[in-house]
Order: sequence, then structure tokens, then C-alpha cells
Amino acid sequence: MVLLAGCLWACYSITNATPAEIPAAAPTVAAVEPAPVAAEPAQTPIPQIEVHVLGGVRKPGVVSVPDGSRVQDVLEAAGGLADNGDPGELNLAAKAVDGSQIVIGTKKKPRGEVRAEAVTAAAATSGGKVSLNSANAAQLEALPGVGPVTAQHILAWRKAHGKFTSLDELQEVDGIGPKTFANLADYVQL
Repeated sequence: MVLLAGCLWACYSITNATPAEIPAAAPTVAAVEPAPVAAEPAQTPIPQIEVHVLGGVRKPGVVSVPDGSRVQDVLEAAGGLADNGDPGELNLAAKAVDGSQIVIGTKKKPRGEVRAEAVTAAAATSGGKVSLNSANAAQLEALPGVGPVTAQHILAWRKAHGKFTSLDELQEVDGIGPKTFANLADYVQL
């Protein structure tokens, strides 16, 4: 009977017992130090040049392009060819020069032109040089001591002999002697 009374008492105690809250231990978190963040290198802004574009383009006017851009890049910055635009013989791979003017031809007048009056000043201030192997007459005429006749002589020499292989070959061009060559040497490259 004692055993039966003990079992009954145990069952009664279990069914009527209220659960006691046991405070949970705070979760342990290992101290983690943030990984050092590598400083991003300061990005140097790419110098911009200004080029005046007119003729057969969608947005004629002055455009800004990164220094080292090509005529093709300038054309794109001006919105691309207009419906009547035709670059004709314009060298789209020529480097654009700060302060120059690029005329894009039209279907009626397809011949394009790069007018680089500021080539000498740009070369003196930015270290840029005119390529003897790709410059057009206007770019050559902007060089010190080179006028329209000498520019045509340079183009004729290039047509007859192919590309210049050394700057000294410039002295083989009619109208360019040692004095003129000395004035040009700092402004030209192959």
C-alpha cells in the first residue's frame, strides 16, 4: 500500500508541477577582429582633351574625350555619323589632338579633315608628338617651319618611299635642311 501511495503521489506531482524557467546561459561568441581592409589605390583621373567636331555628325560642337583618343572616339562622342555623314578618306585611327578641329564629310562632300592648328602648342605642353607616318597635311603644317608646300613634300616622300624608318630621313624631304630639322625634331615621331 505504501508503494502504491508513493506511485500515486509521484504521478500527481508530475502532472501538476509547473515548469520552472532556467535562465539560459548567454551564448559565447568568440571575439573576431575584422580583417584589415586594404586601402584602394587612388585613381588618377585620365586627362581630357577638347576637340571641335563639325560636319556630318549627330551632335556637332566641342566634345571632351580622354587624352590618347582616336578620331573614331571623337566621332562617337559627337553622337556618331549623321544620316548624311560620310567620313570619306578621314583617318579614323589618327590620334585626336587637344584644340584640334575635325570635319566629318557628308555624302555630297565625303572628304573629311583634321585641322590641328594647336599641334605645336599641344606638343610643347603635353609631350605629344606628330607622327610622320600618319599625319595629314593640316597636322604637318602646324609644325614649326612647315608650310603647305613642305607638308606636301613630306606626304610625297612618304608616298614614294613608304613609312619613315628614322627621324633623320626627314632631312631627305625637299625644303627640310639641318636647321628646319633641328626645329622639328622635338615635335615629331615615327
